[in-house]
Amino acid sequence: MMTKEVATVFKDGVGMIISEQLCVSLLSKCKNLKSVKQIHALLFKTGLHNDPLVAGKFLLHCAVSISDALHYAHRVFLHFPTPDVFMYNTLIRGLAESESPHSSLQLFIQMRRKSTFVPDSFSFAFTLKGVANCRDLKSGMQLHGQSLCFGLNTHIFVATTLISMYADCGNLNFAHKVFEETWQPNVVTWNAIVTACFRCGDLEGAEDTFKRMPIRNLTSWNVMLAGYTKAGELELGRRVFSEMPLKDDVSWSTMIVGFAQNGSFDEAFGFFRELQRQGIRPNEVSLTGVLSACAQAGAFEFGKILHGFIQKSGFLQIASVSNALIDTYSKCGNIVMARLVFQSMQMRRSIVSWTSMLAGLAMQGHGEEAIQLFNEMEDSGIRPDGITFISLLYACSHAGLVEQGSAYFSKMQSVYAIEPAMEHYGCMVDLYGRAGKLQKAYDFVRQMPIVPNSIIWRTLLGACSIHGNVELAELVNSRLTEMDPNNSGDHVLLSNIYATAGKWKDVANIRRSMAEQSIKKAPGWSMIEIDKVIYSFVAGEKPDEFTDEVHNKLQEIMWRLRAEVGYVPQVRSVLHDIEEEEKEVSVSKHSEKLAVAFGIAKLAKGKMIRIVKNLRVCSDCHTVMKLISKVYKVEIIVRDRSRFHSFQDGFCSCRDYW
Repeated sequence: MMTKEVATVFKDGVGMIISEQLCVSLLSKCKNLKSVKQIHALLFKTGLHNDPLVAGKFLLHCAVSISDALHYAHRVFLHFPTPDVFMYNTLIRGLAESESPHSSLQLFIQMRRKSTFVPDSFSFAFTLKGVANCRDLKSGMQLHGQSLCFGLNTHIFVATTLISMYADCGNLNFAHKVFEETWQPNVVTWNAIVTACFRCGDLEGAEDTFKRMPIRNLTSWNVMLAGYTKAGELELGRRVFSEMPLKDDVSWSTMIVGFAQNGSFDEAFGFFRELQRQGIRPNEVSLTGVLSACAQAGAFEFGKILHGFIQKSGFLQIASVSNALIDTYSKCGNIVMARLVFQSMQMRRSIVSWTSMLAGLAMQGHGEEAIQLFNEMEDSGIRPDGITFISLLYACSHAGLVEQGSAYFSKMQSVYAIEPAMEHYGCMVDLYGRAGKLQKAYDFVRQMPIVPNSIIWRTLLGACSIHGNVELAELVNSRLTEMDPNNSGDHVLLSNIYATAGKWKDVANIRRSMAEQSIKKAPGWSMIEIDKVIYSFVAGEKPDEFTDEVHNKLQEIMWRLRAEVGYVPQVRSVLHDIEEEEKEVSVSKHSEKLAVAFGIAKLAKGKMIRIVKNLRVCSDCHTVMKLISKVYKVEIIVRDRSRFHSFQDGFCSCRDYW
């Protein structure tokens, strides 16, 4: 449609005034860089490319409305003979929200050096936003000083942005000072200082400020909701939600997303159902929020229902919703459905779409397919980013593709000029460590150009646990003790290594040290969805009326495995030197075993069992899942902390490489 309209203008040669109106009208319909270039060609054809009004609107559309046209806007700006303050402000605004927000400050400085230009309130507000996005407190304070020189520090727009900037940079005291010096702050300014309190972790200050507000609008209430839920204070958020005089789609979305992000998946689903009962149409945010809850909880059945609703309501055309669907199906273990959604997107695929699909394949251990998909992405003209390479390296790691992973790590730097972040180094340590190349992994860590953090060392400790390397584990643990002495997972990993090696004295020393420092092991939990309801089981929890039935069913299953396939519990890594019978009882209470027993008891015969677990599945549970799939003729999908395991007919999709 765009091409046809532009062609008509070229053919008819419309007059100057009509062309200006038509250009602005056509510009509002531009959705991508290709159509932007067509409009630019039209401006040259009609001689309007140097018209300040049209050029300004063109620049605004490129810099703000089109996601991939900022670089084009910058080029247009550089070639415009006499850019005005509006044009400077427009480009500063675009750069402030870009991946290089500090560039907005550089452009502001360039504008200031030209004495003919006097910065206005928008100049300062947009530049302050850029400074806030790169957390540059020093430059923010200098801009604050300059705003004083121009008498704009008390301007309500600038003052509000200053409050937000100081909060983003972690200086709540300065934010409060700006607020106190603001003459007649409006409701937007009050909302900004409440938000500042939340961002700096001052929940009491936020509540006190909220109570003192002379006027509150709907945004004020939504700020409180977002602040409490992001801080994990769900009950306080629920209280505010119940007290709200009016709720909009943002309010509902905030509750859905907030509860989902804090692991309260059933409550997130409940808010979504209530939203529908109230007759409110879900929006993009609420849908992606509830899909996120499905993804994290592994709620496949609820996700399928949402998919149907999304398709009927036309939301499937929104890229972010489709991307969330890909993520949901991937994390629920159904890579086939994820693929179908991905393929249906075609021209709407973004870098997020490709990366989500890559991550899904990686979690399933489909390394070769992930590499093939990455090649397709390159061929389609999509440039991979750092997150894409994390998913690709992760896929190589979980499929044992050491040489390919190393090659892509090099390509990331040499071809795409992407500087490796800590996550990329972590993937490489995992790649070598998982493959048993522990010395190479250790040498890689020592040669890193940036100081390795505790996650890097913990990844290496996990590899030592998998391959039983006690000597290197002790060396790695000494580094972790210096960096993060109270992490329970590190103590448990080292205890497992000692227990597997039969070093019970060392196990006892670690357990004593944990007790003395009041370090408690994080409990293992597993979740399973039955009839669209999420049930959770915790390892070693005391039986009650509900779990009694589950424990009895599990005993029946274990007896059958012993009788029919000769199952013998693997108790090498039980943390203390106790009798074999007690060890067997200990491993039998792992949460994934309870979840699968519940699934067998409640689901129809032959129906797939899907389990989500917070920790890495142990070797005994892995063996039990394989045997259950064979004896009970059922497919079991377990998503543990690092990947998916699909158990069928006595085999696992990971090929015992996890």
